[in-house]
Amino acid sequence: MNTNPRSNPCAPSSNDATNEATRLQALRDRLHAIGDGEVWVFGYGSLLWDPGFEYEERRPALLHGYHRSFCVYSEYYRGTAERPGLVLGLDRGGSCRGAAYRLHRESASAILDYLWAREMIYNVYEPRIVQVRVADRQVQSRTFVANRWHKQYAGRLSMTEKSRLIRQGVGVGGANTAYLANTLSHLAALGVDDGALQRLRAMVECA
Repeated sequence: MNTNPRSNPCAPSSNDATNEATRLQALRDRLHAIGDGEVWVFGYGSLLWDPGFEYEERRPALLHGYHRSFCVYSEYYRGTAERPGLVLGLDRGGSCRGAAYRLHRESASAILDYLWAREMIYNVYEPRIVQVRVADRQVQSRTFVANRWHKQYAGRLSMTEKSRLIRQGVGVGGANTAYLANTLSHLAALGVDDGALQRLRAMVECA
């Protein structure tokens, strides 16, 4: 049996690895290109209750073009490889209500480094610069959206399968059911009623 990766058409090439590293560096550079204006971060899931950084202000915010969804397999924070859970991502289409955090400029670069390390462990998310509505104005904000081409993308699952994975998932961050409950309680504190997540919780609790 030939084990030489150079002759294996399924093995990733050095060019593939180089191209991926170049792509990720370009994304990171863009995330950090803060210029002279305000620096905002849009949170829609665990950042609502566990941002992990200090900020200058926090406001309810509305993002168009993406919606909140349990669309990412979790094999670490809320599950394992043998019994995966699900975590939230921003998936294409619709809109999403969440919270926008305005960062202190002197700590913005360090916070963006922290967010990169937190969200990009498996590269299942991609950083984006988006426009969100905060009060009566639009602000440019950084956020992380689901990478639909990644093997951990789970956006095509049925609600029944999503509820099963959430019931079973337990990882280093705790139970997947607690993640869902925390999200809903902090959305409620913002005055946000996410119907899709409410229906999903009902399915999780009724099974």
